Amino acid sequence: MNIALMSHDRKKELMIQFCIAYCGVLSKHTLCATNTTGKSVSEATGLFVHLFLSHEHGGIQQIGARIAYNEIDMVLFFSDPQSEDMDKDLRYITRLCDTYNIPFATNVATAEMLIHGLERGDLDWRDIINPKTKPFTA
Repeated sequence: MNIALMSHDRKKELMIQFCIAYCGVLSKHTLCATNTTGKSVSEATGLFVHLFLSHEHGGIQQIGARIAYNEIDMVLFFSDPQSEDMDKDLRYITRLCDTYNIPFATNVATAEMLIHGLERGDLDWRDIINPKTKPFTA
């Protein structure tokens, strides 16, 4: 499965800790992320993360396009409820995930539920819906 990782600045450390905790599960899947988040996760975990542009340069829109083309199977976007400057991006990704039926977490509690479901095979229906989805290439 293709999993997108994104986080607001004040939630980056939480994303890193989450990925360290679930490195075993995440290592079995293809990860992509906006540049800063992806580099931080990769450096901390050793996981390969396909990097899109940074948020400021259109990384959110790149991931959004992948969602629209059904190339993303899950989105973990740890949002900071105190951050008003990124509300537009969060609404954009939320709307796309709702439109295209992509499992989506904005906090660690929901992300843990999705990761445990992924590990159990609860999200295998994504492979049935789109069996031709190719992982990202470096």
